[in-house]
Amino acid sequence: MTLAIFDLDNTLLAGDSDHAWGEFLVEEGIVDAEAYRKANDRFYQEYLNGEMDILNYLGFALQPLSIHSMEELLDWRARFTDKKVRPMLQKKASVLLNSHRQRGHTLMIITATNRFVTEPIADILGIEHLIATEPEMVNGHYTGEVAGIPSFQEGKVTRLNDWLEAHNERLDGAWFYSDSHNDLPLLEKVDNPVAVDPDSKLEAFARNKGWNVMTLRD
Repeated sequence: MTLAIFDLDNTLLAGDSDHAWGEFLVEEGIVDAEAYRKANDRFYQEYLNGEMDILNYLGFALQPLSIHSMEELLDWRARFTDKKVRPMLQKKASVLLNSHRQRGHTLMIITATNRFVTEPIADILGIEHLIATEPEMVNGHYTGEVAGIPSFQEGKVTRLNDWLEAHNERLDGAWFYSDSHNDLPLLEKVDNPVAVDPDSKLEAFARNKGWNVMTLRD
């Protein structure tokens, strides 16, 4: 099996679903607008700078899941997906995904964004395998805590290795597409690393290494 692995935000999507979910909560009046938007923007900038404390961020990002019913959350997520995510879909991303399907590759998304937000996006893209940060759930309710290791930076490598072991698979010949220097730990592990619409740090690193650099933006 040859894996074709994709980061999600700003790679397959022309935008960041995690940040957009925060914006949606603000716009719908679900959270305190001023305070939540300020924190959401600050954490996003820390991510872009490579300075994010992932557990600190997740304490913020997962808290709304813990204080609302699953019925409310699922209704909001459906509206969020239509309003915020579908406009981020890219035709060139679909072409790329199909090119790997035609070669018989196994497609996977690996993302730091939590599963609650990203699972329907993986479904829309037709990608069966999703490694995402897992919000803890107890008795059918989210606790606001993280279950296991967040799939962020080195955590993506750890989570992928766990998946490979569980499925008795190897990383030989794998592809990984990402926009972010935060993903360098995994990009350096695969045989075919690809920088997609990369940030400046990743672009410089990729060009120095002779990696493929491409765009999926329409």
